[in-house]
Amino acid sequence: MRDYYEILGVERTVTEAELKKAYRRLAMKYHPDRNPDDKVAEERFKEVKEAYEVLSDPQKRAAYDQFGHAGVQGGPAGGGAGAGAGFSDIFEDIFGDIFGTGGARGGQRAQRGSDLQYNLQITLEEAVAGTEVEIRVPTLTTCDACGGSGVEGGGQPETCPTCQGIGQVRMQQGFFSVQQTCPNCRGRGRIITNPCHKCHGEGRVEQRKTLKVKIPPGVDTGDRIRLSGEGEAGANGGPSGDLYVFIQVKPHEIFTRDGANLLCEVPISFPTAALGGELEVPTLDGKVMLKIPPGTQTGKLFRLRGKGVRPARGGMQGDLICRVTVETPVNLTREQKELLEKLDQSMRAGGKKHSPQQHGWLDGVKKFFERFTA
Repeated sequence: MRDYYEILGVERTVTEAELKKAYRRLAMKYHPDRNPDDKVAEERFKEVKEAYEVLSDPQKRAAYDQFGHAGVQGGPAGGGAGAGAGFSDIFEDIFGDIFGTGGARGGQRAQRGSDLQYNLQITLEEAVAGTEVEIRVPTLTTCDACGGSGVEGGGQPETCPTCQGIGQVRMQQGFFSVQQTCPNCRGRGRIITNPCHKCHGEGRVEQRKTLKVKIPPGVDTGDRIRLSGEGEAGANGGPSGDLYVFIQVKPHEIFTRDGANLLCEVPISFPTAALGGELEVPTLDGKVMLKIPPGTQTGKLFRLRGKGVRPARGGMQGDLICRVTVETPVNLTREQKELLEKLDQSMRAGGKKHSPQQHGWLDGVKKFFERFTA
């Protein structure tokens, strides 16, 4: 069976209003009354109606999100009943919103709580090795004083005497009969005469709760961790939303991450670059010795296998790539300057063999200018 979210063309985080809008658009497009003798449109309409009947019900939607189609078996048939629905039902929902009825068919409806987002900054070391952190999240939670009912002492709201629990009242205006939201209960179908002192009848209170979040090894900036049911509490007994923790890795003073690899700039002295030697290089596992061959130039890359990051979603562990930068000496003494001048004179006498890149570049410049003098 096709995914219900895919049928309606919406994301899994779709709100109730967005879900209803998508349903109306597709239902009006494929309704049999607008597509007579079109079997394809009729089957499409049945799919759309079945998907909406599940996703518009918070409890069925929660079961579907967790277990898929198996979680809602025995629910909407999705077949014959949907195709026979009158075209006027769709317009009734639309006009209901215009006149303030909201399409309600009676009583307080359970609503799933909103999803929350939390941006978490961690160090590169924590991202690579994994860790567990505590976060404090402001959210709406079910009122413990009334159990979410909004009534003092945990009782139940009373049925609205004006609309008899329907949430709507019908107004006769000449030949027309118009449904409007009940002014007494504001469409809820129930009223609270003795509201809870803590939540003032809302059934939910704002709190900051502390949660432990396990960060798996190998996460990177942009990854997110879902904490099911840790979002806002649902209204009228509906299920809670989810909390999404978005990871942001702080800049590191030594390493830069590139996927599974770590990059590192390694400055070396002129003598080391010319004569070769060994350097102590840091890694996230400790120190290693890096051998520098004689004649090393700025920009040369050295790869240390397996010293990078093992991605959170699996795969081979990356490498540590060290980029060498030859550092020009500064603050020279008179003696040091004299030594460098002697070295320079000696190297100039040797011709191209000491500075092949420089001489190659100068030859290229010479040929470039010869074009203009020819």
